[in-house]
Amino acid sequence: MTETEKGSRSLIPNMRLDELLSELQGRLEAVLATRDRVHALLEAVVSVGSDLDLEVVLRRIVETATQLVDATYGALGVVGQESTLVQFVPVGLDEEEIARIEHWPHGLGLLGLLIKEPQTLRLAHITDHPASYGFPPGHPPMGSFLGVPIRVRDEVFGNLYLTEKRGGGEFDEEDEAIVSALASAAGVAIENARLYEETRRREMWLQASAEVTTGLLSGAEPQQVLTLVARRARELAGADIAMIMLPDRGRKALRVLIADGLDVEEIGRAEVSMEDSLAGRALRSGEPLMVSVLSEAGLPDALADHLAVGPVAAVPLGAAGAVRGVLTLGKRPGRIPFNPTELRTLHSFAGQAAIALELAEARQDAERLGLLEDRDRIAKDLHDVVIQRLFAVAMTLMSIVRFVEHPEASDRLQHGINELDETIRQIRSTIFALQTPRQADDPSLRARIVELVEGARGHLGFMPGLRMEGQLDNRVPEPVAEHLLAVLREALSNIVRHARASRADVFTEATADRLTLTVTDDGVGLPGEGKRSGLRNMHDRAVALGGSFEAGPDATGGTRLAWRVPLN
Repeated sequence: MTETEKGSRSLIPNMRLDELLSELQGRLEAVLATRDRVHALLEAVVSVGSDLDLEVVLRRIVETATQLVDATYGALGVVGQESTLVQFVPVGLDEEEIARIEHWPHGLGLLGLLIKEPQTLRLAHITDHPASYGFPPGHPPMGSFLGVPIRVRDEVFGNLYLTEKRGGGEFDEEDEAIVSALASAAGVAIENARLYEETRRREMWLQASAEVTTGLLSGAEPQQVLTLVARRARELAGADIAMIMLPDRGRKALRVLIADGLDVEEIGRAEVSMEDSLAGRALRSGEPLMVSVLSEAGLPDALADHLAVGPVAAVPLGAAGAVRGVLTLGKRPGRIPFNPTELRTLHSFAGQAAIALELAEARQDAERLGLLEDRDRIAKDLHDVVIQRLFAVAMTLMSIVRFVEHPEASDRLQHGINELDETIRQIRSTIFALQTPRQADDPSLRARIVELVEGARGHLGFMPGLRMEGQLDNRVPEPVAEHLLAVLREALSNIVRHARASRADVFTEATADRLTLTVTDDGVGLPGEGKRSGLRNMHDRAVALGGSFEAGPDATGGTRLAWRVPLN
């Protein structure tokens, strides 16, 4: 064998050995890479399960998955009751990219397919799949795709979406296995977070209920208790705003009585329609309701503009048939909507607000009953004691008038008798007022007359005299009362603007068939020329009711207005 042949044979084993060593090195590197990924997966599982706040857990799951498979974008979509995405947790998008997206996916197209068929889906190019549609305008273009369902026990909680593997490659079987393993661990972490959150929330609900109950039993003001209910409901339901809304007198609208949370200063006493709003439907049905977006809640634009919220819940205060109001709660857009369990808990808790309203009404009824009893007692005392004694004194004085020979003394005695008669009429008028009380939100004609006269005091610089006689609250119909108040308002306004008076008197009397209003002052009198539109309006009002109106100088100087209309 030649030397050349020997050299060639000696090289062949060396070349085979190099190949084997290279193959061994490659496999060793693969083992090391696999070991590193397994370690990373174990660390990810520990990291995902280290927190019990649900929203933190969800974001950490997405961030960990993108790191494990080297994905550019990742997201977790939470599936709602109607097989739509009720929450979308994205990772990898900067603020500018997020701002360009009109809205988060609703669960259509490829994402909807994963909701209907919850199984792992791996694609080299997402656009190649026939269900690849439904991405909102402004969504960044994506190539490779990996979708893995997340199950909590036997329930599909949501789906984990990963796209755009860095370097332009595709997701492989190993990526799918790692993400599937992470999804299994994520399901356990989500379940733990939900159980912890449910336990903690139940404890907080019990504490809040005890706090409200203590307020009710301690005699706290209803407004204070309702404010506490709204604040605790907002905090415990994780809402961003809470409103307690009560129906108006005609039950055609709901008015915001108490607001707590976002932009409460801007809401004030806003109203919503009873027919076209979520709160109105909850009040009529007596059942808690919810929607996923604010636009479906039926709130007016003036109110919706101040509420930057998405999901809305409306909880009736009280059982069906005895609903006293509605507790409305809202969350920011993108947050998890209210679930049926939360609604049931809120309904039970809101019942305490109904108790507060009922106690307030009972307290008002008791106070009103006590007031009525006092008014009735005073009226009886005035009628049975005071008037009878005054009448006896007047009769006695009348019987001795004829024995008084001095003319001046006789005149003074007769004047005293006349004053007693006037006092008796005033007391009788007061008795009529005491025996015909009105509701606080429906003031009597006497109260409205007093309010007008007292309101003129600040403009006149003195308090006008006021005398009222007869059954003003019983005999004067509301349309006639409105005309009377308008005439009195105009008369007082004329005294303020033109009379330059130092004294003014108002007299109102309701007899069996006539209503009279007389206003006098000691001012400069009626002008000889100029506009008299105010006097003409008073005259027209009297004529329209079949009555009369007179305006002229008073016997003691100044002006006298007399407005009379029939009562029949």
